[in-house]
Amino acid sequence: MKNLKFRLIVMNFLQYAVWGAYLICMSRYLADHGMGTHIGIFYSVQGIVSIFMPALMGIVADRWIPAQRLLGICHGVAGLLMLGAGFYGVNAGDAVQFGSLFTMYALSVAFYMPTIALSNSVAFNALVKGGLDTVKDFPPIRVFGTIGFIALEVCVDAVGIYTTAWQFVVSGALSAVLAIYSFTLPNCDIKKIEGKVDLVDALGLRAFALFKQKKMALFFIFCMFLGVSLQITNGFANPFLGSFAANPDFAEAFAVKHSNILISISQACEAICILFIPFFLKKFGIKNVMLLAMFAWVLRFAFFGMGNPQMPGVLLFVLSCVVYGFAFDFFNISGALYVDQETDESMRSSAQGLFMVMTNGVGATIGTLAAQAVVNKFVFHLPETADFMQVWDGWKMSWYTFAAYAFLVAIAFWIFFPKTPVNKNIEVKH
Repeated sequence: MKNLKFRLIVMNFLQYAVWGAYLICMSRYLADHGMGTHIGIFYSVQGIVSIFMPALMGIVADRWIPAQRLLGICHGVAGLLMLGAGFYGVNAGDAVQFGSLFTMYALSVAFYMPTIALSNSVAFNALVKGGLDTVKDFPPIRVFGTIGFIALEVCVDAVGIYTTAWQFVVSGALSAVLAIYSFTLPNCDIKKIEGKVDLVDALGLRAFALFKQKKMALFFIFCMFLGVSLQITNGFANPFLGSFAANPDFAEAFAVKHSNILISISQACEAICILFIPFFLKKFGIKNVMLLAMFAWVLRFAFFGMGNPQMPGVLLFVLSCVVYGFAFDFFNISGALYVDQETDESMRSSAQGLFMVMTNGVGATIGTLAAQAVVNKFVFHLPETADFMQVWDGWKMSWYTFAAYAFLVAIAFWIFFPKTPVNKNIEVKH
């Protein structure tokens, strides 16, 4: 069993290392190569494909191709496309074109996003067949995914490629390694379905009937509103920190030269904050925990606007990374738990899928495109003659705009969302 767990740990490490190689620093590369106004569309692609690709690949894995093989196929295709994007960017240098880079990147992401669910399916299947408890044994395995993300986030910074297209090459190479490795993982059975399959059920669309219930409709609408915040700092924190290089007083600061390492504190705190969730849920209830997450987003954005790369201002950047753990984990896990408690068992899985669609799909897509419009207005559309202080003020206005939005969502949630009971016996399943 130790060998099985180790194999799954390797899978999870590689699964998220692929993502960590570029997700946080891609925006810095784009901003440095004349594509700052396109950052939003690069990040919104993840949300767009998350609306339909995981469901489609899930159907394929259930009925035709075993999940571990489909995981390998998807990573193989995603890896080759990401390698293509990377080598194109490296060879093109400063002449890199949005259309060519974006096309290969978007197609790669379309095949990568379904692998998150597929890797979970492979792990759950292997643990069950091995006679292990998924609730007990999966979280310690899954945490190595976060470790993999952080490890590559730090590595591409440490070796000095986080502002170059080599980050895509590293990601593509790791994806290719996982593609080969996936074919060695335990086999997942496919389901032989007799007769016609209802397309509505196959795509998990039955859960949309939950919108007929007022409290669930409110919940999913607020999921979308909060989802707007999810990718903003992933897309714009790095170019914001990089903009300080234009000022000699800040250019040599650690937060500027190694912004990826600074931002990696966010993912480290995310992993740690999971440990606090059972206590907060038992003490305050689901609504209050979700409300805490929303106000944490306010602080996440506000601290970026208030800080600077030098002491003591850099401490506000660090605090922004610390509260990210509460902002991200507290809503995602408590929200998933709310769905689990409030929906019928017959559509629970579909409801969880709808939760992800509304947050990481619709909400995150709207959020990254809207954030791009805000940053364009205050930063990227400034005249070339603009001095550093004008750029800095533009970034401040952007962060304060995001903070104000998150604050309004939190207040609306506090007023309109029904109170949930405090369950002292609650058990959190990650």
